[in-house]
Amino acid sequence: MSDLFSGADLFSEFDRLQRQMDSLFGGFPSSIRSGRFGAFPQVNIGATDDAIEIVAFAPGLKAADIDVSIDKGLLIISGERKPARVVADDDPRDDTRAYAQERFTGSFRRVIELPQNADPERVQARYTNGCLSVTVGKREASRPRAITVQ
Repeated sequence: MSDLFSGADLFSEFDRLQRQMDSLFGGFPSSIRSGRFGAFPQVNIGATDDAIEIVAFAPGLKAADIDVSIDKGLLIISGERKPARVVADDDPRDDTRAYAQERFTGSFRRVIELPQNADPERVQARYTNGCLSVTVGKREASRPRAITVQ
């Protein structure tokens, strides 16, 4: 075996390298595909002829926990995800200490740049089964239309 990793855990070295790469490239996303790893909520974005469709995956929240706004061509999804309570309120074992926690908790904010043809006056948002669906209509002038050739 090589002396390169002697005395060090190989997986911790990979973790350190991943953190260095994240810090190097983390501040300059050029599109949604190059956004930071682990961003919450994760989103899918698509378009139809009439609207831009955004689906944000945010399980464990209530509709009242999520704020959606549009400002200067940016769709902003924000809120707070509270910790899950694993013991009942009347349970005397309230001193449980976590040794692993993979579920994100705390405040979140996700900013998505909308295309220029988005109409901020025509926005609908619905939260069902852990998915926030946001539909932003397109401006009338930007919709495709057929032109008859004479």
